[in-house]
Amino acid sequence: MSDFGGDNDDVDNYDQDGFDDFEDEEQTFSDHGSDAGEGIGVNPDQDNFISAGDPAAAAAAAAAARGGVKIDEKKIPNDQRTTTPYMTKYERARLLGTRALQISMNAPVLVDTGGETDPQKIAMKELQEKKIPLVVRRYLPDGYYEDWTCDELI
Repeated sequence: MSDFGGDNDDVDNYDQDGFDDFEDEEQTFSDHGSDAGEGIGVNPDQDNFISAGDPAAAAAAAAAARGGVKIDEKKIPNDQRTTTPYMTKYERARLLGTRALQISMNAPVLVDTGGETDPQKIAMKELQEKKIPLVVRRYLPDGYYEDWTCDELI
């Protein structure tokens, strides 16, 4: 039995009428708008601004480009932070991966390795001893952000 539902192996019975519809409609990129600001991920209100990555960071950068509140003014002071001092599993994974990459690219190691050569294990040891020199930036829904150092997070 064939894959086409017939008992014979003749492929000529295969219906190809559905494929002819695509040949009639020829579309070019110019049919979809010729403005430079139109397209996927491009903000037509801004020049050279592409929305990608963190939506809060993109909104903050767009507001700064429009002359609104500057990005530096959206930082919440350390004594007024509202998020918890607990490191999430996503932050932990990002920190370990970033630090392991730095170590593998010959960045100075901040702990005694004890003969260990695996960058990931060295990064885990640095995290346990709270010696990772990275900062976690947490964006809030209103576009403001909080910075936490690794030694502050539990």
